Amino acid sequence: MNVRVVVADDQALLRAGLRGIVGTAPDLTVVGEAGDGAAAVEAARTQRPDVVLMDIRMPGMDGLHATRLITSAGTARVLILTTFDLDEYVYAALRGGASGFLLKDAPPADLLAAIRVVAAGEALLAPTVTRRLIKEFCARPEPAAAPPALPASLTGRERQVLLLVTAGLSNAEIAVRLGIGAGTVKTHISHLLAKLGARDRVQLVIIAYRAGFVPR
Repeated sequence: MNVRVVVADDQALLRAGLRGIVGTAPDLTVVGEAGDGAAAVEAARTQRPDVVLMDIRMPGMDGLHATRLITSAGTARVLILTTFDLDEYVYAALRGGASGFLLKDAPPADLLAAIRVVAAGEALLAPTVTRRLIKEFCARPEPAAAPPALPASLTGRERQVLLLVTAGLSNAEIAVRLGIGAGTVKTHISHLLAKLGARDRVQLVIIAYRAGFVPR
C-alpha cells in the first residue's frame, strides 16, 4: 500500500523537511503541500491523500478549522503536528476529528510510523502523549449533553477488545492478549466502530471514557 500524504505548515523550511523525511520511505508519497488551512482543505479535496500532516497555528484558516472541514468531508485522516504535548489547541483538534498527534521534535522514524498507523486506522499515536491527552480531554465539560452509556448490544468480547484499544494496544497486541487471530480483532473493531458510531480508534477511546467504561 502506498500512503498518500499532504503536508500543511506555514513554514516553508519545515514543509521541506517533512517532505524530505516522508520521501525516504518507499511506501509513502507526498502528493501536496499547503501553507495555510484553506490550502490544506483544497489539497485534501483535489489530491485525495490518505493522511494530512496538519500544523495547528497557520495564518488565515488555522489547522483546527481545516481539520474539521477535512474530516467532516471524509477526504482524509488528519495527523496533528504540535509543539507541546498538552497544547490547549489539541483538545479542539480532538473534537474536530483528528486521528492522532505527534510532537514536532519527534524522531523521523516516529513520524513515518505515525503516518502509517493513521492511514491504517490501526492504533493511537504518540503513546507518551495521546492516552494522557484523551483522559484530560474526556474530563473536561462538554457543551452538549453527555453521550449515553455503551449500548447493551456490545458483546463480552467486544467489550474486552474496546478496553484493550483504550490502553493503546495494536490489533496484533490485542490478538496475542486475547488468544485470537488478528483478523478476528479487526472484525470486532469494525463492529465497535459501527455500534458506537465512531470514525476511528481515537473516537472509540473518547466514547469509552465518557461512558465511564474506563476508570479515570
